Amino acid sequence: MTGSPRRTVVTTALALLAVVAPLTSSAAAVPWASVAAADAAAEVDPAKSKAQWIDRNTLAWDVQGDAATQELAYSHDGRLTVKDGELSGEGQRIRLTPAEGGLTDAQKKKYPHLKGYAAFTVDPRDRDRVRRALTGRLVATRSDADGKLLAATGVQTQGVLDDLYSAAATKATLGPRFRHGRTTLAVWAPTAQSVVLELDGKSVPMRRDDASGVWSVTGAESWSGKEYRYVVKVWAPSVQKVVTNKVTDPYSTALTANSERSIAVDLDDPKLAPEGWERLRKPKATPLRDAQIQELHIRDFSVEDRTAKHPGKYLAFTDTASDGMKHLRKLADAGTSYVHLLPAFDIGTIPERASEQATPDCDLTAPAPDSDEQQACVTKTAAKDAYNWGYDPLHYTVPEGSYASDPDGTRRTVEFRRMVQGLNGSGLRTVMDVVYNHTVAGGQADKSVLDKIVPGYYQRLLADGTVATSTCCANTAPENAMMGKLVVDSMVTWAKEYKVDGFRFDLMGHHPKANILAVRKALDALTVEKDGVDGKKIVLYGEGWNFGEIADDARFVQATQKNMAGTGIATFSDRGRDAVRGGGPFDEDPGVQGFASGLYTDPNSSKANGTEAEQKARLLHYQDLLKVALTGNLAGYTFTDSAGRRVKGSEVDYNGAPAGYAAAPGDALSYADAHDNESLYDALAFKLPADTTAAERSRMQVLAMATATLAQGPSLSQAGSDLLRSKSLDRNSYDSGDWFNAIHWNCQDGNGFGRGLPPAADNKDKWPYGKPLLTSGALTPGCAEINGASAAYQDLVKLRATEPAFSLATTDEVQSRLSFPLSGTSAETPGVITMELGDLVIVFNATPEARSQRVSALAQTAYALHPVQAKGADRVVKSSSYDPSSGTFSVPARTVAVFERG
Repeated sequence: MTGSPRRTVVTTALALLAVVAPLTSSAAAVPWASVAAADAAAEVDPAKSKAQWIDRNTLAWDVQGDAATQELAYSHDGRLTVKDGELSGEGQRIRLTPAEGGLTDAQKKKYPHLKGYAAFTVDPRDRDRVRRALTGRLVATRSDADGKLLAATGVQTQGVLDDLYSAAATKATLGPRFRHGRTTLAVWAPTAQSVVLELDGKSVPMRRDDASGVWSVTGAESWSGKEYRYVVKVWAPSVQKVVTNKVTDPYSTALTANSERSIAVDLDDPKLAPEGWERLRKPKATPLRDAQIQELHIRDFSVEDRTAKHPGKYLAFTDTASDGMKHLRKLADAGTSYVHLLPAFDIGTIPERASEQATPDCDLTAPAPDSDEQQACVTKTAAKDAYNWGYDPLHYTVPEGSYASDPDGTRRTVEFRRMVQGLNGSGLRTVMDVVYNHTVAGGQADKSVLDKIVPGYYQRLLADGTVATSTCCANTAPENAMMGKLVVDSMVTWAKEYKVDGFRFDLMGHHPKANILAVRKALDALTVEKDGVDGKKIVLYGEGWNFGEIADDARFVQATQKNMAGTGIATFSDRGRDAVRGGGPFDEDPGVQGFASGLYTDPNSSKANGTEAEQKARLLHYQDLLKVALTGNLAGYTFTDSAGRRVKGSEVDYNGAPAGYAAAPGDALSYADAHDNESLYDALAFKLPADTTAAERSRMQVLAMATATLAQGPSLSQAGSDLLRSKSLDRNSYDSGDWFNAIHWNCQDGNGFGRGLPPAADNKDKWPYGKPLLTSGALTPGCAEINGASAAYQDLVKLRATEPAFSLATTDEVQSRLSFPLSGTSAETPGVITMELGDLVIVFNATPEARSQRVSALAQTAYALHPVQAKGADRVVKSSSYDPSSGTFSVPARTVAVFERG
């Protein structure tokens, strides 16, 4: 998520409804006492779980005051009720004693969000009951000396489960395992009352290991290739009863269509290896700080490419003669190093069989470019069509079936591998977008998997026991040991078995830093000799946004921008993105301008930009943000800002946060657009003056992309942006179908602009701004503009890839070799940034006029336009000039020019 939410999924929250009856020490069942309404109404809440059992000896509960007794009551069958203020039913108890001083310092460090809670200690006489208690309904109670119930609540058990089981469980091999002609299946289900394997029409009992909570069974070699499910009998808080769930394996290696059953598949089976797989030669690994990345959705890539033999499929990346693959090879030849694939694991929101996929039933080409008919038609079938971005994980370690020629079985495995081969053969390494921060559903929902096996464990719970949904869906809890293990195990599988070269974490800030570092450690341990891949060359980056219930390290040290600095794992930097585009992704008025969209130097009619003086001041501040971005967002880099002050990158303000947060080049990833929010072309459509010509828009697109491409550290571009890709102003196209999302590699097919008003759900408030634009000839580029922008961008990528000065390794190197000689109150030109980088001088002229930049210190030094641009495709930049007598660099309007010392 790089700005706006992608989707809203209705999930089943945990509604913990009932409480249980404590018993006498002889364990004879007795009913609860009647609740004194005046004393207990506010505290007895059977719909919530406010107590947290954090280890085998300790319950944390946000309660105040004294009580005569505190107990944990449990019932294996869950048959307990609350009616008319009286709690009744049968169960057993665990006695609790208030802990003097509350939680220990160690417990507060592990659970900082519980630091104000009272602590209660499990009575040593009852500790032998703990494991059994966890397999049924639990409730914490407090009563006064007269036996009146003062408080009662359900209990969260993540902490105690980790304390009891994680030491052994984290070492277990889960899912299918194949050894010595035998097949073993294993699943972690410590709270289950029973687990049975359903395989080949038979029910096979599974054995529970008491140390780990893992249930397993070993069978014949003939089990290989068979469909299976687990039948799990377990207490489910979301429906307040013991349920029997038939559920797929969270560690599935293969699936039937629509993920109905797991298949026991050995990914090392030679039958699943495409020809040449074992001998696959990869392009030379590019260090993360030098990575040039194209972000690409598998279906977008080829679904409307008439030259592709496998439109919308993995195998489209083996169609070497298609327009799409030809374009990717051009980018690779220029210096692009990675293709970042949007989620390609098993997705919960796409029907996998083509026969079940809906398609729009109208002629989308007939309505006018500004009509609302196209979006209405697309929206009708969106929920059942073949399209979704895929941020809806169902099974984390199986390729999505809708991209395969056959979604049933192992074709998806073979064809995913062929896709990797195709990309590698074109000179590109493969990055996979991974989404471990949430699941498509939780509780007893049809598409819930993890929560049906260990309810209330894998999903992150709020203080009242409901599932957190700050990520858009049912959040997961990788701070819990077995969810953290699942993340690591899954990513190692993708690296080893699918030879994925890098991973991008969705909403990485919702992971603990320790979890991401554990992934790094596990990947680093992979070797070519042992595993077939060099794990140390696998790149990692992600979204380090800081928000939600875990914001500001509320529950653990997060994998956020500032916290990941110095780890070698990059985070997306929104600083340069917002400065170059203008405003932010949530502006009510999309006309807010920035450096590359005409702020102050080419103002539009939007009142949101403020007065002329306000525009100038904001533009100069944006230029400071871009200077920091060009250093790689270094916190310690010092320079003179536009106000003439000597500042560090960390002292430049970005919406109340430090602009510079990186410890070294490579900590921050630069970008001007990505799948979220409007594409760069569409953002500029809203922001540039309406009469800006198509040729001028093309130039501003290249200039905006250049601010990321020519920055220190890695940069990412949404695939097709070099071709002026538009989504017809759609700012959240996660479910907008092929019509709005497909990439058009052939300029004769246009760039996607003017395909109608974008879908109403996420865009209707912007329709009044967009409607007059969609019919404008100035916003409809032709082949000259489309191909010209791409060629100019490729020149910049080539220049970046061939000049070592763009690959500085340390802050000290950047400090000594990179400077902004014309910063300050007297030298700064609004709309122009001049950067000296070793033997290079780069001038970003975002204004609508030619500009001259005099750097007196460079007078009498020979400079000339860099050979890549001098011999390149952009005719305009070739008119750039340099006067050595005065040290003056002259650059045409809307142009970035790179000069080299001669």
